Amino acid sequence: MGAMVEQLFEKNPETVRIVIKNYPLSRHKFAEQAARASLAADRQGMFWEFQGKLFDNYKKLSAEKIDGIADELKLDMKHFKTDMESQAIRQQVKRDRQDGRKAGVSGTPILFVNGIKVRDRSIAGIQKLIDEQLTKKIDKK
Repeated sequence: MGAMVEQLFEKNPETVRIVIKNYPLSRHKFAEQAARASLAADRQGMFWEFQGKLFDNYKKLSAEKIDGIADELKLDMKHFKTDMESQAIRQQVKRDRQDGRKAGVSGTPILFVNGIKVRDRSIAGIQKLIDEQLTKKIDKK
């Protein structure tokens, strides 16, 4: 999903702002840990790379796999572990989950454009929704 989001951002650099929210599913044993790990990786500038590897391995996730991904990406493991367990990151995941509940999120990954849930998740479908929302914004001026 990261590559698709990056393509959309590159195509719309002046009009699209990307906001990533974590919504760790309770039925997935390592989802919370993976969410915190992604945010810890982000502090070292490796969010997208870390996310990509998590999604590539989502069926095999474990504490060891998460650490292995961090090691593979050559993250500073001491800082990674400290950040992952920090109250700031724990609170961010908690806020993200609350935001997701308010938005009616029931599964992941999910995309919204201007608060509208994306149904057609192709690049063309998402771009069409972006264009429609930009047109509405221009029409309101």
